[in-house]
Amino acid sequence: MSAALQGSLFDCAGQAGLGDLASAERTDLGAGAWIDVLPGWLTGADALFDRLVSDVPWYAERRRMYDRVVDVPRLLCFYREGSPLPDPVLTDAMAALSAHYAGELGEPFRTAGLCYYRDGRDSVAWHGDTIGRGSTEDTMVAILSVGAPRSLLLRPRGGGDQLRRALGHGDLLVMGGSCQRTWEHAIPKTNRPVGPRISIQFRPRGVR
Repeated sequence: MSAALQGSLFDCAGQAGLGDLASAERTDLGAGAWIDVLPGWLTGADALFDRLVSDVPWYAERRRMYDRVVDVPRLLCFYREGSPLPDPVLTDAMAALSAHYAGELGEPFRTAGLCYYRDGRDSVAWHGDTIGRGSTEDTMVAILSVGAPRSLLLRPRGGGDQLRRALGHGDLLVMGGSCQRTWEHAIPKTNRPVGPRISIQFRPRGVR
């Protein structure tokens, strides 16, 4: 199904734990957009990756692209508000993010979308999370990455200089403010040999 995961040497032998969100480094993107990045926020990320591969009911989607229907190049699973998350670590992560960002976001994170990138052929095209409230309101999307690092690219909507962040092995990236409306992000395909990665996207109510 995928390449084997090359574990991180710094992953604390599978013991799960969350770091201090106050240590996240914020980058101001302009026009009210920002990102916070915290490498290695989650320890025990490789063990969590293995559990998610086994326990999540992954599914494939097909979508219309111009005049044909194509496979979405990644596996998916979405946990709606009130649905139990597939691992207690994710429940703890959502609670920690909700508490830390309560003052800025004004509401808790409520849903979790999971994407499984099996190898370098899996990807997601340029987009913003603008289905629902994100199209008109400032919001946040927090992405926790487990598995092998993949490059997440960000660029101003309409084009411009790109930012690149390699995310994996428990790294956290939070996109806030106007980021979903004024910037786009993507996981590009790559011909380089890369291991599998799972991203967990925590969102507030009404944001997709």
